[in-house]
Amino acid sequence: MKTLLRIDCSSRTQGSHSRALADYFEKNWKALNPEGTIIYRDLAKDHIPHIQNNTIEGFFTPPEHMSFENKKATTLSDELIMELITAHEILISSPLYNLNVPSNLKAYLDQVVRIGHTFNINKKGYYGLLEDKLAYLITVKGGTYKDTFMEQYDFQEPYLKAILGHMGIKVQESFSLEGASDVQSLEQKKIVLENTINQSFKKQA
Repeated sequence: MKTLLRIDCSSRTQGSHSRALADYFEKNWKALNPEGTIIYRDLAKDHIPHIQNNTIEGFFTPPEHMSFENKKATTLSDELIMELITAHEILISSPLYNLNVPSNLKAYLDQVVRIGHTFNINKKGYYGLLEDKLAYLITVKGGTYKDTFMEQYDFQEPYLKAILGHMGIKVQESFSLEGASDVQSLEQKKIVLENTINQSFKKQA
């Protein structure tokens, strides 16, 4: 029985294109995994604090030397990492804010990218500890970036693929809705992307 960790980060809790597409993905996932479990992490509602000095100190303190303060400072990180470990698949839905992911998603990732827990290092360099996980990305952009001069300014999807890969998580597929600010073509673009998501699940069935 599979577990999906769904992470939403749009500040819009209503009328969000990324959330709507994540809903459609979830519907397909449930159809394919009727006995599956979904863990929800809504970063617009479950506020993740930006990483603090005492948290960083806790990250780099050996377990046998952890003080009460160290343990308290890393409690949230422990909880979020356990969700990742529990999940077989991860769905991240994200709008593009100022050329990258929203700050709440960055704050979340700063809590889970943790040495000895989700990645480690040896003489050859860094290696991920979550290689049994697959991730799916849903990204939404108001403008059009791919195959235009604006593509060089898109740090959203490249960052997500890089940071997930740093933890050993493979991005299985990425579904991107571009030009969301063009209301005349938006609905057709959403239909096309929903069909793409649907076809992806049909291949897995």
